[in-house]
Amino acid sequence: MALHGSAHLTRDIDFVYARHQSNMEALVKSLAPFRPILRGAPADLPFRWDRRTLELGLNFTLTTELGDLDLLGNAPGAPPYVELRERAEVMNVGGLAVPVASLEDLISMKRAANRPKDRDHVRELEALRKLKFPEP
Repeated sequence: MALHGSAHLTRDIDFVYARHQSNMEALVKSLAPFRPILRGAPADLPFRWDRRTLELGLNFTLTTELGDLDLLGNAPGAPPYVELRERAEVMNVGGLAVPVASLEDLISMKRAANRPKDRDHVRELEALRKLKFPEP
C-alpha cells in the first residue's frame, strides 16, 4: 500500500509467491539466514523452515531477523500468481526493480479480506486510484 502512496503503514510486508518447486526452494534458501519463525505461535511450537514445510502449507505469517512478513501462496481476491505478476507495476525499492501488485489487484485483495481496517484501506486506495487515473 505504501508504494502506491498510502498513508497507512503496516508492520509487515506481504509477498505472493509462485508455488513451483524451484521457486519454493529459492524462497526457503533466501529466507533461511534470517531465521523465520511463525508469528504469533507459541514459542515451544516446533517449526522447521524448509521446502517441505512450504509445500505442505500455503500462507505463512512469519517473523524474521529482517522483520515480519506474510508469504501468500494464495491471496484471496487476487488472480492466480502468473496473472498477478503480469499485471504488477515495477517499482524502485531501494534501487531494485520490484514487481508490486497493481492498485486494482490490491483493492480486490483488501475487499476480499473485508476486515474493518481493510474497508478503510479500500476507501483510501480508491481515492489514490482517482488521483492516479483521473476520469476524463
